[in-house]
Amino acid sequence: MKEQATSGLRVADFDFDLPEELIAQQPPAERGTSRMLVVNRGTPELEDRSFTDLPSLLNPGDLLILNDSRVIPARLYARRSTLRGPQQPSGQIEVLLTSPDGAGNWRTLVKPGRKVHVQDRLEFLDRESNIALTATVLERGEFGERLVRFEDTSDFYATLDRIGHMPLPPYIKRADANADRERYQTVFAAERGSAAAPTAGLHFTPQILKTIEALGIQIHKITLHVGLGTFAPLRAERIDEIHLHTERYTLPETTAEAINRARAEGRRIVAVGTTTVRTLEHCALAAQDAQLRPHSGETSIFISPGFHFRLVGAMLTNFHLPQSSLLMLVSAFAGREPILSAYHHAVAQRYRFFSYGDCMFLP
Repeated sequence: MKEQATSGLRVADFDFDLPEELIAQQPPAERGTSRMLVVNRGTPELEDRSFTDLPSLLNPGDLLILNDSRVIPARLYARRSTLRGPQQPSGQIEVLLTSPDGAGNWRTLVKPGRKVHVQDRLEFLDRESNIALTATVLERGEFGERLVRFEDTSDFYATLDRIGHMPLPPYIKRADANADRERYQTVFAAERGSAAAPTAGLHFTPQILKTIEALGIQIHKITLHVGLGTFAPLRAERIDEIHLHTERYTLPETTAEAINRARAEGRRIVAVGTTTVRTLEHCALAAQDAQLRPHSGETSIFISPGFHFRLVGAMLTNFHLPQSSLLMLVSAFAGREPILSAYHHAVAQRYRFFSYGDCMFLP
């Protein structure tokens, strides 16, 4: 689902230079201590602040919406044996679970993809080298995508917790550590299913959330399970050629009611993270500006300059990859040139970038 993008824009129009040393490899020593760049839309004003200033930048009556999706240990390592002939063990295969398909199968990304074929059997070992999970490859897609079916999944998530790795993004040049089990997870994570963290939420602490509520700001949640629609690289050259993968979401009844009241009363809706923005705007677009109803579904909404925002009045977001759909979304909200100017400021001021990095607030 997408509206008409601004004609003529290309993916390359959303590029910027980023020194590699500014890509955060670790979370801040203490959660909630990140820097925050405030980008006041419609003005050239930029403010270098701290995330702890966020409560003071919210207004009584604001509605703050969080994504409560929980990251699963979605990165697994397997050995391959074929079902087309004699068992032939192969080298290690990395398998990233991206989303279930609703029929008991999982969409995955595998590396190296050239080694994994339809009908291959994948065996996942525990630390004692015992087979903990097995799966069969059902379908082969492009760019390493595979559909697999796991066998004997009665204790599937418990097994994932035991043998899986937190799916740190590829620009974090280290293996996941035990600390990532907590730090690559929001403090309000509840509904398991994401293959990457909704990173704008990583800054919040229980105390900051309590402070926000004490100021008369309502907090509600949606769920969008982060998958390929959020983090897959774009392979088109023109914006109007981009099509994102679908991701699963849920709009709970209490959140739908709170949004409907806020809209009716003219109160601001503040979205935490691009995943929340995409969910809210998908729901508003699908409802054709009527009242929202609680439901679950899938979205492939792509938001780029020219998009008409129906719900979101302010946004908290991390800094995003060059030439990414998320940078395009933020540019749609605040303008391409102002956002690229803000990114250049952030580079000059040595902000930390991407998942474990600093954040931006766009009121």
